[in-house]
Amino acid sequence: MKKEVIYTLKSPYRDDMRITGYSFGKGEKTACIVGAIRGNEIQQLYTCSQLIKTLTKLEKKNSITKNCEILIIPCVNPHSINIGKRFWAMDNTDINRMFPGEKNGETTERIANGVFEKVQGYTYGIQFTSFYMPGDFIPHIRMMETGHHSPSLANLFGLQYVVVRKPRPYDTMTLNYNWQLWNTNAFSLYTNATDQIDEESAKHAVVAVLRFLTRMGVIKYNSHSGYIASVLQEEDLFSLKTSASGIYRRLRKPGDSVERGDVIGEIIHPYEGEVISQIISPTDGIIFFAHTSPMIMENVVAYKIIRRLHQ
Repeated sequence: MKKEVIYTLKSPYRDDMRITGYSFGKGEKTACIVGAIRGNEIQQLYTCSQLIKTLTKLEKKNSITKNCEILIIPCVNPHSINIGKRFWAMDNTDINRMFPGEKNGETTERIANGVFEKVQGYTYGIQFTSFYMPGDFIPHIRMMETGHHSPSLANLFGLQYVVVRKPRPYDTMTLNYNWQLWNTNAFSLYTNATDQIDEESAKHAVVAVLRFLTRMGVIKYNSHSGYIASVLQEEDLFSLKTSASGIYRRLRKPGDSVERGDVIGEIIHPYEGEVISQIISPTDGIIFFAHTSPMIMENVVAYKIIRRLHQ
């Protein structure tokens, strides 16, 4: 394992910000894994740390294929991690909306550019990332429909679901999208948590990446064969929105089966304590995403549901 600073941002008031990369094996740029880009992505940071720990052991056993290099960047935004702020502290911009970046641009554009120069050119790119809304998912692979995407490759992670979505204008400046434009097979891997550690789903994510790298001939690792993934289109997921705002009580979690008419959440009056709205499933299915924040606004997505095939 080789540890090196891949990008440094000079600071006049505090210690310089250093982005560290860990490389395994030598040779062609084969696989790159990126962890926390946002300052609250603690689960993503932790998952990368566990992957580094495992690959260090595998490298000692000579289990990394010759002429293959794996690069892991556990954290792109250590300054925001340090103060627990999701976006860049100075101007509240999102580094994952700044790729491929600009060498002489604003601060977050320079960070994105410095990182992208290091991560482009790899055959496979995997990002541990988080959703724009606070909530939990069934662990899955997500990819954008750019014409360069490959659901069949995504299936090799062995997770239950692969979600394909049509990119929107703001997606064109994400790491995943730009990786694909520069001919990297890019995958976003979502787990059950963001700002807290979920050991079980972190373990699933690590094994999924090791399983994929094994199947692509990059490492030698014995693992369970996993699932044959169901490929879903983002627009086919039913988004269940709230009809009121208040304190949110979640009654179901991702992976739970629901039937039409089930009460799966409640909204409580923040002053008076009474239930002012029930969140009722309109369909039979499986909960794919569930809101987690204790407060919720009106007309926001509380759940995303995978409909049963007969619906």
